[in-house]
Amino acid sequence: MANAYTRAGVNVKAGYEVINRIKKYVKKTKRLGVMGELGNFGACFDLSSLNIKEPVLISGTDGVGTKLLLAINEDKHNTVGIDCVAMCVNDIVANGAEPLYFLDYIATGKNIPDRLEQVVAGVVEGCYQANAALIGGESAEMPGMYGKDEYDLAGFAVGVAEKSELVTGENIQAGDVLLGLSSSGIHSNGYSLVRKVFFEQNGFDGLTLLPELNGKTLAEELLTPTRIYVKILLPLIKRKLIKGIAHITGGGFIENIPRMFDEGLAAEILEGTWPILPIFEMLEKYGKISHNEMFEIFNMGLGMVLTIDAKQKDAVAKEFQNQGEMVYEIGKVIEQKDDLVIIS
Repeated sequence: MANAYTRAGVNVKAGYEVINRIKKYVKKTKRLGVMGELGNFGACFDLSSLNIKEPVLISGTDGVGTKLLLAINEDKHNTVGIDCVAMCVNDIVANGAEPLYFLDYIATGKNIPDRLEQVVAGVVEGCYQANAALIGGESAEMPGMYGKDEYDLAGFAVGVAEKSELVTGENIQAGDVLLGLSSSGIHSNGYSLVRKVFFEQNGFDGLTLLPELNGKTLAEELLTPTRIYVKILLPLIKRKLIKGIAHITGGGFIENIPRMFDEGLAAEILEGTWPILPIFEMLEKYGKISHNEMFEIFNMGLGMVLTIDAKQKDAVAKEFQNQGEMVYEIGKVIEQKDDLVIIS
């Protein structure tokens, strides 16, 4: 006979099953400093195991937004966990820190172990890409708050940096060079507009094949996970080759690039110096969005923008080439008090 909690719509046994299923994945992310096993009341990390003289902890928290609705509609749940990790660890590395560990939170209307296993498998893959340990989390079954097929996903990460290696932007000056690192697509911002453009205004569905996507379905393109930049940026941070880092998330170029600068400085961006991905051209076309507004919303093909000393340009380019990474010189820092991003 079902107990009172089960009759209220909460399946405790399913929750236990989820924990047992995900333990095999979590071991993949174990790294130096991890203490204890998954399932303790608190997650522990031994900071003294790291050779850091003046440690500064940097934390970040984020979710996946309405991109989750697309994952739910398409019943494809193994990539949104990567998105969740990426949104946190990319913010952390933008400050010059190395991500150490990650915790996730999943709230759902009905605990379906197979589906939550897919979600956590994605979280583990994201942690693996960032060399961060998944050391804890929480799954909550909340009937009445969420529908039986609905869930929300959020995460929290902590990183560490030597105080002297923090990327603060305080030394950025006019004449410094701006470099862009390519994105994997839309990443995890702007999906309320994305869904409106493609599904509401134009009547497409996830299986729609559009010529611009070269054989991929629309859902496959839109569920492409956010790129994680930790491993390619940390070597340059350690060598103090980067003055500033902007993670291009919600607010696009216009909001995020100026966050690197002190007052009186701005970015002069030369369009055409990097490839704008087809998905952004499609959004502009099918959504009838002005070209300028696209830069206020989306990453336009660049997930990170870096500020470097012009004299270090060749050394930075060589470092990226050694990692097999394309980097684009997209503009420079100028003295400007009004428009903080000028795109020409």
